[in-house]
Amino acid sequence: MNESSTTLVHVLRHGEVHNPEGILYGRRDGFHLSDLGRRMADRIAESIGDRDIVHMRTSPLERAQETAAPLAAARGLTPEIDLRVIESTNKFEGISFGEGAMTLVKRPKLWRHLYNPFKPSWGEPYDEMAARMKAAVMDARDAARGHEAVVVSHQLPIWTLRLHAENKSYLHDPRSRQCTLCSLTTLHFDGDRLTRVSYSEPAGDLIPTKDKNAPFSAGGAPEEKRP
Repeated sequence: MNESSTTLVHVLRHGEVHNPEGILYGRRDGFHLSDLGRRMADRIAESIGDRDIVHMRTSPLERAQETAAPLAAARGLTPEIDLRVIESTNKFEGISFGEGAMTLVKRPKLWRHLYNPFKPSWGEPYDEMAARMKAAVMDARDAARGHEAVVVSHQLPIWTLRLHAENKSYLHDPRSRQCTLCSLTTLHFDGDRLTRVSYSEPAGDLIPTKDKNAPFSAGGAPEEKRP
């Protein structure tokens, strides 16, 4: 029997993090999944644990590894740690964004980082982020030829990868990102060729209503319809 030429790479965003102070945690250690985040991770294992997933890789950050764990156990896999799918760097890391955008309005000293939204000037360049994410996805595709792979990463790197895959501008409003907690951005390949990108929210019903439009929490557009 010929091996299928179709390969799916599911890029999974981590679950909710215990972060009562609303810190933009970025690449900082010590931020773990909340109780709800662990329920989200379990939901992923329940939703796709019976799929033909033969390869997993994950960001080295705790929240990503904890999200991967239930699915990895269900599939009998040991995820590879891949630095290329880590969270982006950000000059606002460590700052509390409990007040959302008003945090920047009230702190003029931070404005100096906002001079170039196209790059962006406050963090890792979008083109570099897209390049590293794409390389990791290609390696996951090659490791799972004819089957499926899961890559556990973070909202902005996943969204940047999707914009690149769909040939769209990187410039965007964070509130418009279609990348909620524990969502799946799936890249469909026929051989080496990317044929389409799809999106699903297996844990969407677990996200508190107040968080659904929060750019540093759940993400997703206000008008987004959840399954």
